[in-house]
Amino acid sequence: DFAYMLTMQGNDDRSFLEMDQEVLQAVLPSKVTEVEGCIRMYEEMHRLKGKEELRQRQEQQEQMVRAVYDLASEQLKRFDELKELKQHQEFQDLQEVMEKSSKEAQGQQEKLKEEHRHRAKVLNLKLREAEQQRQRQEELERLRKEEGQERLRRLYSIQEEVLQLNQQIDPNYRHKDLPRIDLSAYSNRGNQICGLVSGLIRTTSERGFPTQVDVANTERALQEMRGLISSMQQEIAAAVEEKRKRDEEEERQKQQELLKKEQMKAQTPAPAQQSGGKKQKEGLQVKAEESTMQWYQQLQDAAEQCIASFSGLSNCKDNNEVKKIKTELQKAATIPVSQISRIAGSQLREIFDKINNLLSGKSVQSGGRTVSVTQHPQGLDFVYYKLAEKFVNQGEEEVASHRDAAFPIAVVASGIWELHPRVGDLFLAHLHKKCPYSVPFYPALKEGTSMEEYQRMLGYQVKDSKVEEQDHFLKRMSGMIRLYAAIIQLRWPYINKQGAHPHGLNNGWRWLAQMLNMEPLADVTATLLFDFLEVCGNALMKQYQVQFWKMMLLIREEYCPRYDICG
Repeated sequence: DFAYMLTMQGNDDRSFLEMDQEVLQAVLPSKVTEVEGCIRMYEEMHRLKGKEELRQRQEQQEQMVRAVYDLASEQLKRFDELKELKQHQEFQDLQEVMEKSSKEAQGQQEKLKEEHRHRAKVLNLKLREAEQQRQRQEELERLRKEEGQERLRRLYSIQEEVLQLNQQIDPNYRHKDLPRIDLSAYSNRGNQICGLVSGLIRTTSERGFPTQVDVANTERALQEMRGLISSMQQEIAAAVEEKRKRDEEEERQKQQELLKKEQMKAQTPAPAQQSGGKKQKEGLQVKAEESTMQWYQQLQDAAEQCIASFSGLSNCKDNNEVKKIKTELQKAATIPVSQISRIAGSQLREIFDKINNLLSGKSVQSGGRTVSVTQHPQGLDFVYYKLAEKFVNQGEEEVASHRDAAFPIAVVASGIWELHPRVGDLFLAHLHKKCPYSVPFYPALKEGTSMEEYQRMLGYQVKDSKVEEQDHFLKRMSGMIRLYAAIIQLRWPYINKQGAHPHGLNNGWRWLAQMLNMEPLADVTATLLFDFLEVCGNALMKQYQVQFWKMMLLIREEYCPRYDICG
């Protein structure tokens, strides 16, 4: 507004000046100058006046502007303060809402925690109950197993006692000269009781642990066996008492019978006669001769030393390369032996050469791979051991199933034995361990030895407390004895035979003599004598001639009738 007023005043001034100029033009020129000076003076005064007024108006305007600015600044401050206050109020409201929400959330969280603690408490209670239930079940199962094992041990102890009692019947067969006494019924019933107990133990082992009823049945069988022994002893005592009454009459007959036996012994060569010329001892031995046992122990020690010598190869677990070498060497040693069959023919020479080359350090092909014992420092000892073990296993399995397989296996084994004697020693060690009767050696039941361990020592296979059937046991023993009888008479035909057989017929003669000098075992002695003589009897006859036939007469006329082992 102030600027507009200044503009309008300027326009009015110009209008007045124009009008004065028009008047002055009409005035006389003489007065023009005077009038012009007045006009100029007037204009100057008017201009100064206007300038002063303009300055005053400008000052007023500036004051008004400053007043308006101050007012606007104050209003802006008030607005900022109001805005800040509002923001503060909103922040407080928001904070209150957040605190309220936080309190509600904390309350909800506390509530959830409480519920969680309650559920955890309930769950822990259920877990404790479940754990207690599991522990109770485990305790019951443990007690059941302990009771079952205790009953099983009781059954084994009863079986052991029954067997020992049954063995007491055997020596009483020597009382055949007692008048009117026949103990065969006691022996048969004793064997029946032993079979009953063994069958009961076998049945209970198959279904788990024996029950109290099973223990009661075996205890009744034990009581029956004790009663049987008692009855037998009473019958023997009665017979002895009756015999006393007739001692004077029978004394002369007994002396004559003893004289006849002495004469027969003097005429018949002693079966246990060795090259050293020892005399036969009266009666039969229970234990093997000391020299034989020393030889047996030396072979077992050599086998243990061989196992220790390749322990680094056999016990490797982390080295895959060594494990691979071990597997390939075992296959190279055992697969050729498995390929020996009853109709092997010309293949025997290939098999023999392959085994001999392997043992000689040469490379052989096995499963498409080249294998040599030089691949590992302990490779040769490992192959020696596994090869000897495989020969014995073939006798135990292949020869037991196919009797005529003994000869092709034996001729290869004999040739390898002759070229590599250590294989022969390890073969004997394996054979004696699996078939102690090949020594011959009857392991004794020592105090503290369990029945299962003792049965293993006798050559039986025991798996899960189950003993193999007697027929299967005799079949395995027969296979190994047949292989041994074939080896001692055969030699590999393609090598120089100037030297002696590494384990010839003299060892077979020693074995036969020592077997006849030892107490016979039921089933075992008769079976092994028959198998041994069937395989190498002809070879023994050719070498020992008259002595062999004297041995056969002794077996037929004295040994078999005396101990009733020839059926």
